[in-house]
Amino acid sequence: MPQASKLVSKSAFPEAASNNEWARYLYYLGRIRAIQLDYSEARQHLLQAIRKAPQHAALGFKQTVHKLAITVDLLLGDIPDRSIFRQAPLRRTLAPYFQLTQAVRAGNLGRFNEVLEHFGAKFQADHTFTLIIRLRHNVIKTGVRMINLSYLRISLADVAHKLQLDNSEDAEFIVAKAIRDGVIEATIDHERGCMQSKENMDIYCTREPQAAFHQRICFCLDIHNQSVKAMRFPPKSYNKDLESAEERREREQQDLEYAKEMADEEDDGFL
Repeated sequence: MPQASKLVSKSAFPEAASNNEWARYLYYLGRIRAIQLDYSEARQHLLQAIRKAPQHAALGFKQTVHKLAITVDLLLGDIPDRSIFRQAPLRRTLAPYFQLTQAVRAGNLGRFNEVLEHFGAKFQADHTFTLIIRLRHNVIKTGVRMINLSYLRISLADVAHKLQLDNSEDAEFIVAKAIRDGVIEATIDHERGCMQSKENMDIYCTREPQAAFHQRICFCLDIHNQSVKAMRFPPKSYNKDLESAEERREREQQDLEYAKEMADEEDDGFL
């Protein structure tokens, strides 16, 4: 993987390449960025690969890209749109990823482990197993967040039971890490062995909505730029069959000289 990253950084992909070549290049670039933990850039490359892929062909390629894109979305903390899983060409092949999405969304670590056990071989065949293993932390974070929203106070032993952890010490460590990372607003009462949730702040009083709108606007602008770029003619391809003014004058001059020579030959033959 480091060698692939160096190759990409030291080489330039030709702008005149076809959409099929661009789609494949963007897919591999997205895979490299995902393995390097750069999930935002990976998702951007994968979405571009989906847009540049043929609309009514290359079904296997689109299935492969969607599998990786769904995994990257989950790693970013986003839930893929349900309509993706309902598309007829993708429904069957994305069924394991739909169950994975449900487990991550619910923050159910037990369900997540069941999905891994049942579809682990398929994930390995899809080359997404390594990335899916990283989702375990996201599942735990989601579970902790849901517990924080549901309970004002809860014992660490109950937290461990709900998250299906081995003991309350593991639960205390996970809750402390979630508090430190800003995942939840809570405190730990070590004497009573419980988690005390703070009053939830109105999200519209924070900068999070602004950041979300900024992300969506950047995404729309990127789609616009890619669409405009795709509608342009390839460099010099539209005028490669057109002659320049100088070439046209030379051709007309040659035609005149040839016509004059033909006229002179006819006059000589008549005499």
